[in-house]
Amino acid sequence: MTSGPAVEVRGLRVRRGHREVLHGLSFTVGRGSVTGLIGPSGCGKTTLMRAIAGVQIVAGGSVTVLGRPAGSRVLRHVAGYATQDASLYADLTVTENLRYFATVLGAARSDPVRVIDAVSLDAARRPPPGRRQPVRWSAAPGQPGYRTAGPARAVRAGRAHRRARPGAAGRAVGVFRGLASRGMTLVVSSHVMDEAARCGRLLLMRDGDILTDGTPAELLAASGTADLDQAFLRLIRARQEARA
Repeated sequence: MTSGPAVEVRGLRVRRGHREVLHGLSFTVGRGSVTGLIGPSGCGKTTLMRAIAGVQIVAGGSVTVLGRPAGSRVLRHVAGYATQDASLYADLTVTENLRYFATVLGAARSDPVRVIDAVSLDAARRPPPGRRQPVRWSAAPGQPGYRTAGPARAVRAGRAHRRARPGAAGRAVGVFRGLASRGMTLVVSSHVMDEAARCGRLLLMRDGDILTDGTPAELLAASGTADLDQAFLRLIRARQEARA
């Protein structure tokens, strides 16, 4: 793989029927980082994640991952995408689930042990409801280099962002930071500002556009507030006023 950013998006446009849902997005994601893709349901986060994963038909622009076009065959064993739904077998233990996925993906036999240790899972237990998403992250293909993940969170479009359960956001991003420290790049799609505050960098989306891009501290300073929810709302109002 070539040097340079882990992900590079240039002028990305996506259409659904006659409606454009992503409007010429451009940004890069550095290697070994945790980037939060933040915004309400329907703003285009999932479409953008699908484009990065190489499974989205695009109307224009380009998306490269580790210097290769997104979806390239060579990326299949170094890039992973964990969907929002934790699709696991509830009657199997954590180890049995991961051994199954490792076999399907052609991963090394040692991978289940490695990822169980990485996300601090109980190998002998069946995946409990509150811990299924970490198991699903572990089942995503890819070695250190680049990975996308979508924590299971939900919020109605236009509503204020929900708060994660106490400690849940910190545990999730703690796992991501550990992976990033070992060279993996993560793009985390979320509605939850508690998770956003712990990411190294944020891309705030609204209606198919990126409103702003920066660290949590930079976004707070630019909006003149100490709360990311309020910062996001102020950015939306500023955009609406600029269009009026």
